Amino acid sequence: MSAPPANHGSKPPATAAGTKAYQELYFSDMLNRPICTGKIKDRIGKLSDLVFRLGEPFPEAVGIYIEHGWGKPTEFVPWEKVQRIEDDAIFVAPPEGGAQYPPFVDQPGWLLLNEHLMGRTILDMDGRRTEVVNDVHLLASKGRMLLVHVDISFNGFLRKWGLKRLSLARDRFISWRYVQPLSLEDVGTSDTVSLSITRKQLQELPGEDLADALEEVSREEQQAIFAALDSEKAAEALSEAEPRAQRQLIANLRRERAQMVLSEMSIPQLADLFSVLPHHDVVKMTELLPRDTADRIRAILSEREVTARALMSVDFVSAPKEAKVGQVLQQIRTSKHEHDKIAYVYVVVPDTKMLIGVVDLRELVLAADDAALNELMASPVVAAEQDDTRDDVAELFARYHFRLLPVVDIHDVLLGIIRYKDIMSGLTTRAKA
Repeated sequence: MSAPPANHGSKPPATAAGTKAYQELYFSDMLNRPICTGKIKDRIGKLSDLVFRLGEPFPEAVGIYIEHGWGKPTEFVPWEKVQRIEDDAIFVAPPEGGAQYPPFVDQPGWLLLNEHLMGRTILDMDGRRTEVVNDVHLLASKGRMLLVHVDISFNGFLRKWGLKRLSLARDRFISWRYVQPLSLEDVGTSDTVSLSITRKQLQELPGEDLADALEEVSREEQQAIFAALDSEKAAEALSEAEPRAQRQLIANLRRERAQMVLSEMSIPQLADLFSVLPHHDVVKMTELLPRDTADRIRAILSEREVTARALMSVDFVSAPKEAKVGQVLQQIRTSKHEHDKIAYVYVVVPDTKMLIGVVDLRELVLAADDAALNELMASPVVAAEQDDTRDDVAELFARYHFRLLPVVDIHDVLLGIIRYKDIMSGLTTRAKA
């Protein structure tokens, strides 16, 4: 879930239409910019505000608000009348059938950037103060303009007062997806906006999206979001986050909270996390793990060619070929298996545990209760051998696109399973480090 391109820390290009596919703009730069029809001398006013319609994934501009003052009526220029945006002016089509555009009339779901966002305090989910909206980052392309970020850095304040040459720090953006705008009815009673994700919504977001959120917001908001997650969801987000965010989150975890989060992570996830942490954090985190888990992780981190056996989990579902579908489904329903480790049922010889087949869980659910597994199973089974390296396992996943891979010994005895995301996400994490 990534936002449109953002030009962090650098001046966005103020480019005439037609010379680039898109323009990145700051609202503070556009505020008070002349609005002209035809030529620069044909000025009808200056931009007092930009009007956006709330929508997903980003609000879209619907027009320009012009306030003349001195008792003169306002003007509203529909966005489709905007012809191009240049450094010194915004050029629009002349008004039809009159000397000026009609007055601004508010509509439900409309948002005025200067009126409703600029200078507002952003609160986290628990109502704690974080930062102030100093600017709004916009993206214009093919006749449309989207609101993509709010800027909470001091740079926005400097731009607003024409002092952007003094900007020293880089911009600090919060994606619009994580900001809840004020409704127009609330403008007179509150001067705050809030992070838009509630605790309940956080628990429902995929780990990848949560990781995106943690990477995009400031450290204060990062801690607020992470604190709102239950241990399982926090572990999922932590394992998907990029190394910089992982290090920040670990550095601020209380011992009890860290122990609960780490207990929800698999051996490969823990090994990947520890591989990007400072040594002193690894020592502290290792002390929170069971001895056997800590020993396995140390072995993985110390080995250049970690094996499939070191990476596998023993949490899987197996049954003999004679087992009936109804029996197996009942076994799954009453077990305490993690949901992402029961994508397949592995068919084994009861005495030796030799792997002879595999049944996809989706096929199992659709089959008759009295059908036997040997009627449904695929054989032979693609499996990783216990001495295969991590790269070998990754190659198997890339080739076959399975969600899980079984791990067997030289006699095809089923030893465990490896999850796709444990291997492939880990490779990505190390590449980013």
